[in-house]
Amino acid sequence: MQFTFLLIFVAFIGVSTVLLNVFPTTTSRDVVMANKERALLNQGNVLSSSLSGLERLSAEGVSHVMELVVPGDYDRILVTNRAGDILYDTAPNPAGEGESAPLRSARSGESQFYCSYDGDAFRSEVITPVMSYGSLIGSVHIFDNDLEQARTIHSVELRLRSISVLLFILSVLTVLFVTLRLTRRLRELAGAMRTVREGDLSRRVAVKGQDEVAELAETFNKMTDRLESTEELRRRFVSDASHELRTPLAGIRLLSDSIAQSDDMDVALMREFVSDIGMEAERLQRLTEKLLRLTRMDSGVVSERTEVELAPLVERCVHLLQPLAAQKQVQFETELEPGVRICAAEDDLFQIVFNLAENAVKYNREGGTVFLRLCAEDGQAVLAVEDTGIGIPEEDLPHIFVRFYRVDKNRSRAIGGSGLGLSIVHDAVEANGGEIRAERREPEGTRFLLRFPLLEEKREEKEESV
Repeated sequence: MQFTFLLIFVAFIGVSTVLLNVFPTTTSRDVVMANKERALLNQGNVLSSSLSGLERLSAEGVSHVMELVVPGDYDRILVTNRAGDILYDTAPNPAGEGESAPLRSARSGESQFYCSYDGDAFRSEVITPVMSYGSLIGSVHIFDNDLEQARTIHSVELRLRSISVLLFILSVLTVLFVTLRLTRRLRELAGAMRTVREGDLSRRVAVKGQDEVAELAETFNKMTDRLESTEELRRRFVSDASHELRTPLAGIRLLSDSIAQSDDMDVALMREFVSDIGMEAERLQRLTEKLLRLTRMDSGVVSERTEVELAPLVERCVHLLQPLAAQKQVQFETELEPGVRICAAEDDLFQIVFNLAENAVKYNREGGTVFLRLCAEDGQAVLAVEDTGIGIPEEDLPHIFVRFYRVDKNRSRAIGGSGLGLSIVHDAVEANGGEIRAERREPEGTRFLLRFPLLEEKREEKEESV
C-alpha cells in the first residue's frame, strides 16, 4: 500500500513537473518566433516593394536601392534575380550557394519564413518575392540570428529546471512523510486488530487527528469496548449461572445424602426432606427455563406476531396473581383503556406483564397496592406497572435489566428470585418493538413504563377523536 501510494504520487508529480518545464518555454519560443515572422515579413515586403519599381534587377540598380532602404540590424540580406543569381549580399558567401529550396519556393511568388532554435540562438530566414507588373523578377532574403532572446529563454529554462527539481524533491519527501505516517497508523490499527483477534480485548489505539483513519481508530476502540463489555458479561453470566444452578443442586444432593445415610429416619422428617428436594427441583426447573428463554432470545429466534388487545391480557395476569396477592395482602388497582391493540407475540406480552406484576406483588409491603394503567398516547400503547414497595435505589436503576443483577441479593434469594426475570422482560419488550423504563415512584415504590407502537387503525381512531 505504501509503495502504491508513493508510486502514484511520484508519477503525478513527475508529469506535473515536466508540464511545468515544457509549457512555459514552448509558449515563449512560439511567441518569439511569431514576433520574428511578423517583423521579418514586414521588412521583406518593404524591400521587395522598393525593388519592384525596377523593370529588371541588376547589381547596380539593386545596390542603389538597397543603400537607401536597408536597415542595419539584420545579420544578412541578399537579393537574387529570377535566375537565382545573387545581385546584392551584405555578407557574401561562396559562389553557387544561391540556388536553394527556399529560393525555388520564392520563385512561385509566395513569401516563406523559416525559424529554428538550438538553445544558443533563434536562426530566422524570410524570403520575399520581388514582383514587377505581375511577374516575378527576383527575391529578397533576410537572415537574422537572435542570441539575446535565446539566452533569456535558455536562462528561464535553467531556472525552471532547478525550481522543478527542488519542488520534485520536496514533493516526494512530503508524500513519503505523509505516506509513512498514514501507513504507520494503519499498521498500528492492523496490529491492534490482530491482538484483539488473539483474545486480548484490552488493546486500544490512540486516536490522532480528525481524519478518516482517526474515525476508524475511534470506531475500533468503541467496538473493542463493546466486545470487552460483552465478554465480561458473558463470563459473569456463566459464573452466575453456574452458581445459581449449583445452589439447588447442592441442596438436593445434601438432602438426598441425608436420607440415604439415615437408617431409621422419622417419616415426617423424611417427607419434609423430600418436600424440600421437590422445592429445590422446581427452583432448578424455573431457572433452567429462564436460561433457555434467554438463549432463544440471544440466538435471534422471533415469535410470530399477531394482533393483541392488551386490556384482556392484563386482566388475565391479574386474575392468575390474585392468590399470591391475597397471601401478601396486596391489592390490585387497574385503569385499562379498552381497544388498545398492538402487533406482538402474545406469549411474550403475557410473560412481560406477568413478570412485572408478580415482582410488584413479591417486593411490595404488606397491605400495599399494585397499580396497572393502560392507555393509548401519541400513537403508542402505554402500560404502567407501579407498586408501593420499598423501591429501587437510584444507583441500581441503570443495572436492573442486567442478567443476575439483584438489588438485595439476600432478600431476592429468600423469595425465589434469580436475577433473570427483568432481563427476560427487557429482551422480550425490545424483541417486540417496544421500550421499557424503570423509575422511582413518589412517594414510595417503583414504576415500570412500557411503550409499544399502536396498530394503524387504533392510531387513526385516536387522531380522528382529537
